[in-house]
Amino acid sequence: MSARGPLRLVTFRRLEIASFTHSTIYLGLLVCAFALGQVQPETLILGWAHGSAWIIMSLLCIYAARRAVIPFWLAILVAVLGGLGPFAGSIGFIVAERRGVARHRGRSAATPQ
Repeated sequence: MSARGPLRLVTFRRLEIASFTHSTIYLGLLVCAFALGQVQPETLILGWAHGSAWIIMSLLCIYAARRAVIPFWLAILVAVLGGLGPFAGSIGFIVAERRGVARHRGRSAATPQ
């Protein structure tokens, strides 16, 4: 069963890049909110961007886990901890990559069963 439409573009590497982007947005939010003393409107914009990115990342990672693009534990890590600290998801992608998940998932998806 193959993915159809725009969701076929969901790959390990693209999710990893999105996770690091989400972590960067969150870091900017923390800096604006705490280090710079609640700078407005930047804090509001980064807060909305973080919330939106978390929802989108959660949905995409759950979809990717169902399609065996990423491991289930990584999808749960992003979806559950991503709202409070997207750094956990980014670290999870590094761990998964070091375990060879990206290479393994790429081969298994290309090999018919």
